[in-house]
Amino acid sequence: MWEKGKIPRALSRDFRNQSCRPSPLGLNPTLSLHTSNRSRTIVSEPRRALIARRRGAFCNVQSQMKHSMLSSQLIRKDSPGVGTFSETTLVIEPSKGLLHLDLKAIWAYRELLYFLVWRDLKVRYRQTAIGAGWAVLQPLLTMIIFTAVFSKFAKVPSDGLPYPIFTYAALLPWNLFSNSLTRGGTSIVGNSQLVSKIYFPRLILPLSGILSPIVDFAISFVILVVMMIWFGTVPTRGVLALPLFLLLALLTALAVGLWLSALNVRYRDVGHAIPFLIQLWMFASPIAYPVSVVPEKWRLLYSLNPMAGVIEGFRWALLGKESPDFGVIIISSVMVLALLLPGIVYFKYTERTFADVV
Repeated sequence: MWEKGKIPRALSRDFRNQSCRPSPLGLNPTLSLHTSNRSRTIVSEPRRALIARRRGAFCNVQSQMKHSMLSSQLIRKDSPGVGTFSETTLVIEPSKGLLHLDLKAIWAYRELLYFLVWRDLKVRYRQTAIGAGWAVLQPLLTMIIFTAVFSKFAKVPSDGLPYPIFTYAALLPWNLFSNSLTRGGTSIVGNSQLVSKIYFPRLILPLSGILSPIVDFAISFVILVVMMIWFGTVPTRGVLALPLFLLLALLTALAVGLWLSALNVRYRDVGHAIPFLIQLWMFASPIAYPVSVVPEKWRLLYSLNPMAGVIEGFRWALLGKESPDFGVIIISSVMVLALLLPGIVYFKYTERTFADVV
């Protein structure tokens, strides 16, 4: 019998010569004992467990040594003084100006942007019964309620178009804008762990929040095509301008989202005010009613709403509206630029303190 806590010399000698191999079930490494041909030792089960535990600790130390040796090979031997890594060194420099977007850095971190958008989509539809069907139900149910209240009861005109498709064509860009603004406005605070620990262009966070709702827009757009076939609505050549109005909606969400995301870092009241702001903005936009019902003396003030031009442009491009108010569209486009440029300046000015405040 062996003494307690000791291993025979024959096993101890062979113990150092064994290789770590994983168990068949993928658990902790097990010990394979091969004694010499001249003498074989029968090991009891408790002793075999003790040897396996010691062998597992030995394998862990051995793997750490191999990892250290592999890392040391990355250091140049011919460098004087402290070794420098042979990999590319990232140099973080201050921004060159408040209007400098540093598109080169954003392109270099494009995989992070893709990952953030993909993560948002996975989290949104995880453990849901109908999944992406929520992207269809929200505008569809809203269209039904608006049709019953504003068309049947209030008798709101729809510029000669069927009211359901008149409203649904406006709800598509509005839902894209509202979802993008909600996610973009809370993107910095929602990703505070990333902001405070690693470096990346901070503009990627609002961009990821604004781009992710495009998938919902594409799913809801299929329902609009079915409705156009059902009501016999044929688009004109204006449908070629649809990508421009889609871009205008995204730029509007980005312009306002830059302001709100930067302000939300310092004043968390902004995060609570965003849903209320979107609700008020919806009734100030021509979703349930056309622009033609707005009195002429208030038309210029009404055009300062950027979404008024976007919604008017969507209806003209998709539903073949003959006489859109291009004055509203032009003024709304100018307002988008008037919000976007100062938003970029303010975001670049305040992003230097995000990691300290968030």
